[in-house]
Amino acid sequence: MEVHSAAPDAKTPKIVFAAMDATAAQEIEPLFAEAGCAVVSNSSAFRMSEDVPLVIPEVNGHHLPLLKTQKWYRKNGGFMVTNPNCSAIGLVLALAPLHRRFGVDKIFVATMQAVSGAGYPGVPSLDILGNVIPYVSGEEPKMEAETRKLLGSLHGGGITPAEIAMSAHCNRVAVEDGHTESVSIKLNKPSQAEEMIAAWNEFRCLPQELKLPTAPEQPVIYETAPDRPQPRLDIHRGGGMSSVVGRLRACNIFDWRFTVLSHNVIRGAAGAAVLNGELLYAQGYFT
Repeated sequence: MEVHSAAPDAKTPKIVFAAMDATAAQEIEPLFAEAGCAVVSNSSAFRMSEDVPLVIPEVNGHHLPLLKTQKWYRKNGGFMVTNPNCSAIGLVLALAPLHRRFGVDKIFVATMQAVSGAGYPGVPSLDILGNVIPYVSGEEPKMEAETRKLLGSLHGGGITPAEIAMSAHCNRVAVEDGHTESVSIKLNKPSQAEEMIAAWNEFRCLPQELKLPTAPEQPVIYETAPDRPQPRLDIHRGGGMSSVVGRLRACNIFDWRFTVLSHNVIRGAAGAAVLNGELLYAQGYFT
C-alpha cells in the first residue's frame, strides 16, 4: 500500500473519505476541499457548519445542493459532506418515516451504546466489564442538534432545523457492536400502531430507487418478536445498513415508545460515508 502524508498533492484522488479525530479533521479536511477534492467526512468537526450538508441519504439527500454554497465549490469544485453521529443515524432513520406521515413533536431517547463506538483501542476492560458508564463525551448535544438538522428543511443557502423538542441520555454498555436506543415520542397527528409499522416497513427513498450498491433494500425493518431487536441477533440486518425497530407500544407520558438498533460501525460510520459517496456520484457531483 502506498501511503501519503495528510496533505493534498498531485496524486490526491478526487474523492477523499475522511475518518479522523475532530481536532485533526478541523485542520486537515479543509485542505483537501480547498484543493478541489470531494471530502466525505465521518468526523464531527464540520457537521453543524451552516454550509455543510449533514446527510443520511434516505432521510435528507435533498440537502446535498447546500454544498454548492461552499467557498471551495465556488472556487474549484471542492466540497465537504458529512455523515451523522453513530447514535443519531439509527434513531433518525426510524424517526423519518413517522415525521413525514405524522410529524414528530417531542423525543425522549436513552441509548445503550457499544464499546466499539469509542474507537480503537476502546474503553478499558476494567471500566466497562460488568458496568454501565452513563456518560459519552459530547454525545447528548450531538444527538439533539444533529437530529433537528437532519429532519430540517433546506431553504436557499441554509438548513432550518426541525422544531422538535428532544432529550437524549447516552450510556456506554458492555456490548461489542450495535447501539440500542429506547425511544418515546409525541406526534403532531393521531396514529395507530399499524400505521406506524407500515410507515417503517414501506419506507423507501432515493438510494433504493437508484439501487445504490451499499443501500439496504429495506432501510427500516420492524421486528415483531417481543424481545427484539437485539445486537447479537439483528445488527447485520440489511448488511449492517438497516435500522431495526421493535417493541412499539403506547407511552404513558408521550404517545408511543419503541426500541431502535443500528450497527454503529457500519451504518454509523464507514457504511454511512460510502453511501453518501455513492449518492454524490449518482447525482453527478463528481466531475
